[in-house]
Amino acid sequence: MNPLLSNRRAFLWRLGGGLGGVALAQMLGGHGLLANSAQATGPSAGMGPHFRPRVRRVIQLFMNGGASQMDTFDYKPELERRHGQKFDPGDGSRVEAATSEPGKVMKSPFAFRQHGQSGRWVSSVFPHLAQRVDDLAFLMSIESRTNVHGPASFLMNTGSLLPGFPSMGAWVSYALGNEADNLPTFVVLPDSRGLPYNQRGNFSAGFLPATHAATLLDAGAAEPIPFLRPPTSASYVTGPAQQAGLDLLRRMNQRHQALSPEDSRLEARIQSYELAARMQLAAPETFDLASESEATRRLYGLDEKVTEDFGRRCLTARRLIERGVRFVQVWSGAGGPSNNWDNHTDIITELPKIAMSTDKPIAGLLEDLKARGLLDDTLVVWSTEFGRMPFTQGATGRDHNGGTSIGWMAGAGVKPGVVQGESDPWGWKSVDKTTTYDVHATILHLLGLDHERLTFRNNGADRRLTDVHGHVIREILTA
Repeated sequence: MNPLLSNRRAFLWRLGGGLGGVALAQMLGGHGLLANSAQATGPSAGMGPHFRPRVRRVIQLFMNGGASQMDTFDYKPELERRHGQKFDPGDGSRVEAATSEPGKVMKSPFAFRQHGQSGRWVSSVFPHLAQRVDDLAFLMSIESRTNVHGPASFLMNTGSLLPGFPSMGAWVSYALGNEADNLPTFVVLPDSRGLPYNQRGNFSAGFLPATHAATLLDAGAAEPIPFLRPPTSASYVTGPAQQAGLDLLRRMNQRHQALSPEDSRLEARIQSYELAARMQLAAPETFDLASESEATRRLYGLDEKVTEDFGRRCLTARRLIERGVRFVQVWSGAGGPSNNWDNHTDIITELPKIAMSTDKPIAGLLEDLKARGLLDDTLVVWSTEFGRMPFTQGATGRDHNGGTSIGWMAGAGVKPGVVQGESDPWGWKSVDKTTTYDVHATILHLLGLDHERLTFRNNGADRRLTDVHGHVIREILTA
């Protein structure tokens, strides 16, 4: 650590006392009132966009487990015609499944109808989202390099099949820095039932400075940020005691950083303490959903048991981006064989339940963002790690399919009501292939970032989110 910065923080700690002193130091530094202010050049400052951005902030909605394309947004009449037959694409291709023997062709058990001026086909599992199709740009043929949950989830979130690489939110934090002084730059709202496949690996900073990792928040808990304040029962945590503890912690941190100056985790830890001090004032108001009107709470489904949990997280996401959080990820589905979109056993009973929990909240989020003018500079992304097979697993389940899947975007810089790409007549493989790298390149482009120029030197290589691949999907972008 810069000795001047260290001395400055120590002085303000003694002057202001504990976290209050740290908050004062950060506030003064943020306004350039301290010489050599770390705020202007520190890890949270960002490098800035490469060109004029269309998007200021992103909300990514991740459907964990592999949402079935032919049962949601990719209507396939061919499956109805061939229902119950042996699946044969007719070109001699070997037909395999990830975890089972290929079964018979299965039509979607859900009725499809066309909606909106765009005439998009949507299944009955999404009655509320069907009313918003004219706001969405659909990506109908996203191919994954794998049909295994862990690597596929890594690929969609970090651009790599392997662990240890930075997530997209971390790259955005690294490139653009923070917009708000009193809230994190990158926030993840996991499913209340548990973390997804790969656990925290999906939203880590990887080899980027550790300060760019996500902050995980439990939006449904009484205290979404645990340990931000001492518990009321801890009467021994007095002002002097807290200051003494922080002074000791500071000395230990300084000693550790002197021994390992190249380890970014120490600076990230110090920054997290400083952020915690500022969040003690900002966080309670941010997570106070009671301040929202009853109409808004109903819009997100907070008045219904099936939608309350996901709706709470969608509404929290809107409040976070309103207050300057740059990248928010909202997860639907925990890791494991159930409570997610991994519908191996019975698509008829499994899919409607998980879809219903998200349908009204996502439609409400889009309506709310649009009404508040936030879609003018916010990007909403709906994604999953891969699709499902057009034939059965067991009686009425569907196995993993890396050959094609669906996603959509809405908001700033995106053409509403358009479709890009196409899968084959069965929803088995992509015809006009779009890759996860293309999705990442497009999101970065809307943020004003050239995916080929956004690099970080690691182990002798210039790494990037899109590896050596990726093209901006210009068909869905406004001029």
